[in-house]
Amino acid sequence: MILRERIEKNEKLILIPEAAFSSNSKRRKFEENKDELRTSFMVDRDRIIHSKSFRRLKHKTQVYIKTWGDHYRTRLTHTLEVSQIAKTIGKGIGLNEDLIEAIALGHDIGHVAFAHNGEEVLDKLLPGGFRHNENSIRVLTRIERQGKGLNLTEEVLDGILYHSGFSNSDSKAHTLEGQVVRYSDKIAYVNHDIDDSIRAGLLSEEELPLNLIKVLGNTHGQRIDILVKDCIYTTIDNISKGVIKVSLSDEMGKILSELRTFMFQKVYMGTVLKTERDKAKFVLEQVFNYFLKNPDKMPEFYIDIVEKEGLYRGVADYISGMSDDYCLLLFNNIYVPKIVVY
Repeated sequence: MILRERIEKNEKLILIPEAAFSSNSKRRKFEENKDELRTSFMVDRDRIIHSKSFRRLKHKTQVYIKTWGDHYRTRLTHTLEVSQIAKTIGKGIGLNEDLIEAIALGHDIGHVAFAHNGEEVLDKLLPGGFRHNENSIRVLTRIERQGKGLNLTEEVLDGILYHSGFSNSDSKAHTLEGQVVRYSDKIAYVNHDIDDSIRAGLLSEEELPLNLIKVLGNTHGQRIDILVKDCIYTTIDNISKGVIKVSLSDEMGKILSELRTFMFQKVYMGTVLKTERDKAKFVLEQVFNYFLKNPDKMPEFYIDIVEKEGLYRGVADYISGMSDDYCLLLFNNIYVPKIVVY
C-alpha cells in the first residue's frame, strides 16, 4: 500500500462521518494523477504555501497602514494564526485537518495592499465591485503560475470563497472544514487586533467592554481558548442533534459579534487612524488611475489580461497583487519628482 492510501484509510478510522474525506474529493478542474505520498488536500496546501501570492502576504497590511515594530501582525501572520486556530477546532470536532489547513492558508490570498482600505478603493473603482474572497479564487485559478492557476480541489476553493462574513446566513462553505475556517478567521482577527491595538497605544485594556471581557477573559490567550472550546463543543452538539453545521453557542456568537463591532467603532473605522487610512486610499487610487490610462506600463502578463478580459480586469489583477511597499514604490516612481542635477 502506498503512503497516500494509508493516510486515506486512516482518515476513515479517525474522522467523523460528516468530515470531508480525501478519497472522496470532488477533484480538480483539470484531472491529474494522484500523488504517491500526499492526499489531494495535502497537495493543495503545499501548492498554496509555495505560491508567489502567499509569499507576498508578509508585506500586506493586516490592520495598520504601516507598523515598524516586529511584533505587529501582517496578512501572513494573521493567516498562520487562523490556520492554527482552525486546525485545533477541526481536530477537536474530528474533521480533516489537511483540508482545513489548505483553506486557511489560502483564505486571504486575494487581499489588497493597505488592509480593508485597499479593498474599499477597488470596490468603489471597479464597475462590478471588488470582494477579496472572490479575488482569492481568481488569484488561485487564473493568476498564479502565469495564468495556469494551481488547479486546486473544489473543496478548497469552496472553503476559501465562503470564508468571509460574520452572520449565520445560508451562504457558507459546503464542508464543515470550510465553516471552521470561517469562524477561526473571526476568532483570530478580533483578538489579535485587540492585542496589536493595545501595543500601538490606540486602545487600553480598561477601554474593552467590561461585560464582554468578564465572559471571555482578561488575556489574549484566555479569550481564544474560550472561543475555540465553545466552537468545538457547540458544533459537536449540533451534529449529535442532526444539525450539520459549525457554530459558536448563541451566547458566545453574540459576544464575539459585539466585540467585533466595538473594534470597528474604536479602531478599524475610528478617528485615530482616519488620516492614515485616507492617505492609503489616495495612494492606491492614484496608482490604479495611472494604469487605467497607461496599461502598456504594466507587465506583459497583465497586458494580456487587458486584451482578453478588459481594461479594468487587467488593472485590478495587477493592483490587487501588490504589497504595501511595492504600491508605495510605484506611487513614488510615478508621481514624486526626482532631483535632477545638470
